[in-house]
Amino acid sequence: MQNVIIFGPPGSGKGTQSEKIIEKFGFAHISTGDILRAEIKSGTPLGVTAAKFIDNGQLVPDDLIIDMLENKLNTLNNMPGVIFDGFPRTVEQAKALKEMLEKRGEKISVMINLEVAKPELIDRLLKRGQISGRSDDKLETIEKRIKVYESQTTPVIDFYKNEGSYHGVKGVGSIDEIFSSISESIESCV
Repeated sequence: MQNVIIFGPPGSGKGTQSEKIIEKFGFAHISTGDILRAEIKSGTPLGVTAAKFIDNGQLVPDDLIIDMLENKLNTLNNMPGVIFDGFPRTVEQAKALKEMLEKRGEKISVMINLEVAKPELIDRLLKRGQISGRSDDKLETIEKRIKVYESQTTPVIDFYKNEGSYHGVKGVGSIDEIFSSISESIESCV
């Protein structure tokens, strides 16, 4: 099974590109953001706790994310691959994911990092907030989220560079142009 991480700052297009990867490659999609939003909407204890962190522009603690991810992985059968979207966000999470996959005799095939400049990210997220009404797409929260991303998640790039699975992809241009670069990265790891 191929295990692909799609990585990048908030607003870089991870969700959009994940949909295209699913369509082309038939992979399962694990979006911690989608899972967390579902938990929040359902009002589960995990969702209530997670909402407090998200609404303040902070990352949800590793132990909550890891438990949720492991449960999701256990439900997947006979898939050609998995896209991890929004996970890992810290080196500790990357190490935990590596350990979980090694227990299954698997590894990360490729970590695709969508590279987008901060002004473009802010513009995209403000527009998304106007359309979707997401509470975390307000300017103050967006700036906090990007700052948290830069300080806490950027070291994950170095982790995957050291693992030999890092691929940087320019996240600006048409959706299809970006996807073409992503497809090449995935296909080079088969």
